[in-house]
Amino acid sequence: MSAKLLLIILDGVPYANWRRLFGNLEGWVASGEAQVRRMRSVLPSTSGTCYASIHTGLAPQVHGIWGNAQRRRLEFPDVFSELVKAGRVTGAVTHSFWSEFFNRYPFDLVRDIEYDEPGGPITHGRFHTMTGDSGCNQMTPSDVDLFATLTMLCERKGIDYGILHTCTLDSMGHRFFHDCEEMDDACYKMDEMLAPFLHRWRKAGYEVIVTADHGQDARGHHGGTGEAQQDFAFYYFGGATLPAPDVVLDQLALAPSILTRMGVPVPETMKARPFLQP
Repeated sequence: MSAKLLLIILDGVPYANWRRLFGNLEGWVASGEAQVRRMRSVLPSTSGTCYASIHTGLAPQVHGIWGNAQRRRLEFPDVFSELVKAGRVTGAVTHSFWSEFFNRYPFDLVRDIEYDEPGGPITHGRFHTMTGDSGCNQMTPSDVDLFATLTMLCERKGIDYGILHTCTLDSMGHRFFHDCEEMDDACYKMDEMLAPFLHRWRKAGYEVIVTADHGQDARGHHGGTGEAQQDFAFYYFGGATLPAPDVVLDQLALAPSILTRMGVPVPETMKARPFLQP
């Protein structure tokens, strides 16, 4: 069977902080178990916009999600739909945006906070909303709980593909900016909490990607251009070889790369060339 794969998205971490503060991930790179590259987001480098592009392989100017205010069920082929069409089992532990974009809109708190739908694009979904978040109260769940929930879907539900998305570091960055003691500590703790789960996923036979949706600049902003806002690290644990280290990976190539790696046909709408091969 083709590879099983997990996509871990830590929202809003600029490239420099990945390479400086995630010691466990960097240790796996140093040991040869992981590869790391730079990836660049679409424009605008806004969260909702990037989520839509990550899974459809389409630019915002095509899929029409211009920022966080536009939410609807997207009408284009995406990673979930193509995998389920090929008989694979999918899972998501994410912000509710992902359920709205790729399963149904609007998000109903009671109906959609947790579901198991064999016929749906997202076979097993576990979601959170951050309702009521503000500059002084992030309303983010503990990341260790999210990692554990994804692991539960792997071990109890046998998912072939799973995505985990957490807004903790993005929210912290908006509040404190990235060059500060608070962010040093937040990134360190995220790296420490992720490590044992990543080890467990690898032992269970999953390839794993750890990355972001976009970066964040010195004022805690993203949405525009430039290295700090657009660029982030892309860590890959698996058997394929990434392009040369000086190549900046295209975010639009992530969706077709996942499908190609998992042995699933890439739809014609995804034009970017895959960088992960079977």
